[in-house]
Amino acid sequence: MMNKKQLFLHITLLLFTLGTFAQNRDPLLVELEMIDSTLNDSSLADTTFIEDESGIDDDVNAIFNNDMDDLFQSWDVQNRFNPDSSEAHLGYYPTNLPDSVYIQRLQDIEQVVDLNYNPVVKKYIQMYSERKRELVEVMLGLSAYYFPIFEETLDRYDMPLELKYMAIIESALNPTARSRVGANGLWQFMYGTAKNMKLEITSFVDERRDPIKATDAAARYLKLLYDAYGDWQLAIAAYNCGPGNVNRAIQRSGGKTNYWEIYYRLPRETRGYVPAFIAAMYTFEYSNEHQLIPRYPEIPLAVDTVMVSDFLHFDQVVATIGINKEQLRALNPMYRLDVIPAKASKPYPLVLPNDKMLAFVGNDTAVFAYEREKYFPNNTLANPTTSSSGYFVPADIKGKEKVAYTVKPGDNVGFISSWFHVRTADLRYWNDIHRDIIRVGQKLAVYVPEGQKSKYDKINSMNFAEKQASVGKSVTAVQPKKAEPVDPNYVYHTVQRGDTIWEIAQKYAGINSDDIMKLNNLTNDRGLFVGQKLKIKRKG
Repeated sequence: MMNKKQLFLHITLLLFTLGTFAQNRDPLLVELEMIDSTLNDSSLADTTFIEDESGIDDDVNAIFNNDMDDLFQSWDVQNRFNPDSSEAHLGYYPTNLPDSVYIQRLQDIEQVVDLNYNPVVKKYIQMYSERKRELVEVMLGLSAYYFPIFEETLDRYDMPLELKYMAIIESALNPTARSRVGANGLWQFMYGTAKNMKLEITSFVDERRDPIKATDAAARYLKLLYDAYGDWQLAIAAYNCGPGNVNRAIQRSGGKTNYWEIYYRLPRETRGYVPAFIAAMYTFEYSNEHQLIPRYPEIPLAVDTVMVSDFLHFDQVVATIGINKEQLRALNPMYRLDVIPAKASKPYPLVLPNDKMLAFVGNDTAVFAYEREKYFPNNTLANPTTSSSGYFVPADIKGKEKVAYTVKPGDNVGFISSWFHVRTADLRYWNDIHRDIIRVGQKLAVYVPEGQKSKYDKINSMNFAEKQASVGKSVTAVQPKKAEPVDPNYVYHTVQRGDTIWEIAQKYAGINSDDIMKLNNLTNDRGLFVGQKLKIKRKG
């Protein structure tokens, strides 16, 4: 017998099925919307339509600059790749190819996913093959390590092997990639979605960053999406922005279920996702024709895995077999505190280069015994919540319910945390909030005790004074802060999504990136945020 919650879900589903989507709506979509945890961050929920090509370049920059730059700054690339060590690069590479060439090449690729061609796809092809060549060559080299893992998993689930190119769009093949909304790993799982897909996330382990476990979860999730939509392009789009957003786009389009017919109804960033996927597949398949030469790491990609059945600290491995700690972390990105919390009843994998594996296996007793009492006093794991390691350990959301709170004028991280009785650090972690910057209209995920969701849902409809009163605080009148006077010696640039310091400098004659950084106390592009006002020195 179904409980009240299940009955309500079935009635809601029945009513919805009799409505707009009567001909296509699959009950599985309801389950998928419950599994998905994108929470429609404001950056994803932007439904401003682009009716021409003018915004395409901005979308390209917004979606990929951060992921690619993060990859290039990662330890893997900085230490395992020598940009000058690959084969000699030709000075010439083709540009501005006729559309007919791209069309014919896409038609020649054997694939299951439709590979459409249009101006949006062309922009992404040009980005990969012309503007981001060095990083694409690094990804070509990394693909030698990751693609066999992806292909084996996709084949096991009888899925199109070309779906492996989604990881290019998701993370630029960076296993430690973390998005501004908290998605993590090669396949960019949000916390809630990952937990629902049975990935382990604890104080010590985050399987979103385990290439094998995360790939398996991604394949299972994609299979669910395809089973629901019966279309790979829609499944790929739903993977990016969540089935809820795709369902709304279908509804707003009058029930159309072709990706390109609902294109302008999708969140802004998702519009570029399928075109970028097509472009990535094209670029990798035709890398030779574009003179793109894989940059393979100097340190061999050949690795092996051993199962560990007892607590082990990375420092013990480093001290006994002579491996670089950063390399060890790069090969085992799923361990958050440099600790493998293994035990006989629950072993965990340790990935090592082949040339270090024999040293570990042949000397494992000494490895585990090395300064054992220091790392595991009384042969126990130290409680990370009370350790002085400096690591933040987020609260576990197991047994909690998720509330979506919409940021209002006057809100800040401290206020919101107090209203929901959660730690500010947890609120930041759940929503990838940096420097406590939140935006009016942004939707935040907050996890509250089970059974209290309806109580905390009401906070969304309260005014500021009511929310403060709920935690025993009153509201005092505050004099508005006077706006800082505008200095006529400067012009002020408002940062837009996708802006970089270099691109901003190009818009002002006689100004370079160093000028902007010095004047605004910036060290790199990471100091930029949307809406920020940058001072630009007037010239002449």
